[in-house]
Amino acid sequence: NDRLARWFCGSELTIYRPYHLQHHRFVQQSEDPDLVLSAPFPVTPGSLRRKIIRDLTGQTFFKQRFGQLADKLKERQRGESPWPLIASEVVRQRVFLISNGLGLALFSAAGLGWAWLLMWLLPMATWLPLVSRLRNIAEHALIAQNGTDPLRHARTTRANWLERLFIAPYWVNYHGEHHMFTQIPCWSLPHAHRLLTERRVTERMEVQPGYATVIRLASGA
Repeated sequence: NDRLARWFCGSELTIYRPYHLQHHRFVQQSEDPDLVLSAPFPVTPGSLRRKIIRDLTGQTFFKQRFGQLADKLKERQRGESPWPLIASEVVRQRVFLISNGLGLALFSAAGLGWAWLLMWLLPMATWLPLVSRLRNIAEHALIAQNGTDPLRHARTTRANWLERLFIAPYWVNYHGEHHMFTQIPCWSLPHAHRLLTERRVTERMEVQPGYATVIRLASGA
């Protein structure tokens, strides 16, 4: 998994894993590293609209992937060459650049270069940032900080089939259950939700009927 994530997605699970474990240990507490993602909500509809536009136009992706380089280029002294900074960034991003360059080359050799661009790089730069934002909002926005009830540290969203297809595959919408039972596989989360519902535990949990409902709450619409 580590190698696949590193070479095909440009993601370092060895870095993300301890970060995510800290999130689970201190969820919605002051030490939660993800608190910055949920704390600003609710926002105005206009603010959320601007965020969505930045996501869908690739601005969020560019900032996350190359924002450090852009900042360093802006801060360099007059007359200072940009090339050492660019070379350093290429080295830092080498896995992402090499893997996607090879993917594009292989697909192009098969006459399918367009498929790599349209079905991999474009969604990565546009749809993925938006979906990640919507999930973050649904999972922890408008949840009390430093709360004492572990059943209300995360939100479960009852997604319809369209939301499961485009926003919440692999049952990630059962986020409350994920925090309660961190060791069970994702495909068991719906069963866990059914058991909790039968035992009326979900009445004490933060549960919403769909992503549209959560977005309306988060934007004050």
